[in-house]
Amino acid sequence: MDLLSSLPDDVLCHIFSFLTIKEAALTSVLSKKWRNLFAFVPNLDFDDSVFLHPEVGKRERDGILQSFMGFVDRVLALQGNSHIHKFCLKCKTGVCPVRLNRWICNVLQRGVSDLDLSIDFKDGYYLPPELFVSRTLVNLKLTSEFGIHWWTGAQGTFLPMLKTLFVKSDRIFCDTKIEMLLPSFPMLENLLLADMEWIDLDDTVSSASITKLVINATGSRSFRNPKSISFDTPSLLSFGYSDIVAEDYPLVNMKNLLMAQIILIVTDHQVERIRAPNDELLEGDVVLQFGNVVKLMNGLHNVEELHLHSDTLEVLSICCESMPVFNNLKTLGIKSHENRGWQAMPVLLRNCPHLEFLFFEGLVHHVTDKCGDFCDCIYRKDKGRSLTSSPVKVIEIQGFRGTVKEMHMIDHFLDYLPCLKKMNIFMDENGLAQFKNDPELAVLILGMVEEFNEVSSCNVKLMSRTVDRRV
Repeated sequence: MDLLSSLPDDVLCHIFSFLTIKEAALTSVLSKKWRNLFAFVPNLDFDDSVFLHPEVGKRERDGILQSFMGFVDRVLALQGNSHIHKFCLKCKTGVCPVRLNRWICNVLQRGVSDLDLSIDFKDGYYLPPELFVSRTLVNLKLTSEFGIHWWTGAQGTFLPMLKTLFVKSDRIFCDTKIEMLLPSFPMLENLLLADMEWIDLDDTVSSASITKLVINATGSRSFRNPKSISFDTPSLLSFGYSDIVAEDYPLVNMKNLLMAQIILIVTDHQVERIRAPNDELLEGDVVLQFGNVVKLMNGLHNVEELHLHSDTLEVLSICCESMPVFNNLKTLGIKSHENRGWQAMPVLLRNCPHLEFLFFEGLVHHVTDKCGDFCDCIYRKDKGRSLTSSPVKVIEIQGFRGTVKEMHMIDHFLDYLPCLKKMNIFMDENGLAQFKNDPELAVLILGMVEEFNEVSSCNVKLMSRTVDRRV
């Protein structure tokens, strides 16, 4: 204790900054010198669930929330006008919105650069307008289960130093189109919008500075397919996009893009219509516009790593004839589903002339006559044709269930991929449980893996560990 007490105050404050604010406050009983020192740390992290001890019913007891709010008031009052670097606050319904806004304004006035707010108020919550004109904010994270409302939209927003914006809410975070809002962040590099919906049927994500973009959307309001979504992001390096399929993607400017994950969501009914002949579709059917997805794919043609969802593959089956060539693509990831087909896989693989690594999350799909030359589902003379010209060297399969059908597909890859040198197969939890409960199945599968290694030049391994390869 004597050694610690001899340290300078600024060093002690730095040490306290690695503790939660509640843990740091407990140090005040150890020494008179430390009585209020905890309050001068440059990073503050308040969490009402931690402070209150999340016991059943405790939150509703008289005075409990008042105690938490009083604690935050005292810490901020002790700090006075000292500079603060990071402020994290997590609170739920019951905390006074007026006091909450006062806390936020307090740290904004003291030059906070990193602000992380997780606010779950059932009646909604309007952020203070001072937040949207800060000249010191560099990182801003807003999360809410029930929705946080942006104050005034584009006209009342200008954050000249902001580099990272993370918004996760059950609705769009302001009543302004993204096209109008993004110019308010001239230095923005990382943008993540989760659980959002487009304000209008058409919108444009336009920024010259963004290098990483993640959008998890739910279409336009009422879960309708957006009319058109454009991306004018020439500096973008990493792109994650999940959304209901738009009818058009008129502009996709991503010439420097290296990695992309694309999830284009379709309903089961839309999938049925995608697989139907075009002459069976009625005029005005939104599915007739899904071929415009090729414009999005054309904008991604320079990527080195691409991950596609099972729904995305169904949509791409409409535009196989116009699929771009991905000359730079080295890694291709496929998430499969038993109700989604692989009709686009043959042309996709043929259009990746320098592909080295093929990753599958699951090895199941809906059987159609259009996936026959990629898989072994349907006998045809040109079976395996899309594989024989592929330069793939490594395959990784996650979510392996231990079925004979999966083993036949693995055998098919070994037979037709001429450059394949390594195959790692990771079992899912159900597959592992099945192995433990069915020794005969385990012996059969392990025997087949051993045989694969004997008759092919590929090193095949069956493992239990899983690795997340997605963007």
